[in-house]
Amino acid sequence: MDEISLEMICFLMGAGFLASFIDSVVGGGGLISLPAIMLTGLPPVVALGTNKAAAFLGALTSVISFMRSGKVDFKIIKYLFPLSFIGSLLGVFVVREIPPDFLRPLVVVMLIAVTVYSLFRTDWGEKSTYAGMTKKKMYFSAMIALVFGFYDGFFGPGTGSFLLFAFLCIGFDFICSAANARALNFSSNLAAALLFMYLGLVNYVYAIPMGIAMILGAYFGTKMALSKGVAYVKPLFILMTTILIGKQLWDLLKN
Repeated sequence: MDEISLEMICFLMGAGFLASFIDSVVGGGGLISLPAIMLTGLPPVVALGTNKAAAFLGALTSVISFMRSGKVDFKIIKYLFPLSFIGSLLGVFVVREIPPDFLRPLVVVMLIAVTVYSLFRTDWGEKSTYAGMTKKKMYFSAMIALVFGFYDGFFGPGTGSFLLFAFLCIGFDFICSAANARALNFSSNLAAALLFMYLGLVNYVYAIPMGIAMILGAYFGTKMALSKGVAYVKPLFILMTTILIGKQLWDLLKN
């Protein structure tokens, strides 16, 4: 094994903290953590596995904080959690065989639609209008959990943001949407991390210290969201979806 520098470990921990701080609320942290891991020179698939192994620790911390605050709706999540888990497993298996780049144009269009809609619905998500789960909403939620679980294992950018948007669509406010989205994102992260570990595609020397930093980032990020409320979460959501759009457009033009 090549010598691991203290500077690189500190850099990864700093990147992991910042990525998890943002990701714990609105998603998009992979924009920071994955490029940071790529700088170590790991093969792309090992970098992806290492990122997932570290990120699921942050996701777990965030979910626990949201659960303790009472913001996670267990009546819904208990049905959606396994769907997200299964979808992510399928996504990891497929990404080993098929390059995911063909999804990039679709992701850009979806992110633009999500961002524009959120900007024009100025009072959207400030108050919960959720009055219970109908059959139509359950089918919609199940499809979202499975599809974006698969997407997270297969490609990933924007998963947390798409899930948050989906929960907004069924009537939750921004904070509860973020909490429920994080629960599903944890499920897909956990599935991907376990499978990457099983396949031997995780570098633990990088994943462990980065994961520890992500625990701290998720803790403080979630505390900030719960204390500041919608006034903090909604602008951050719009900012991160805008950055995600820019990153995906840049990658498209570059290729």
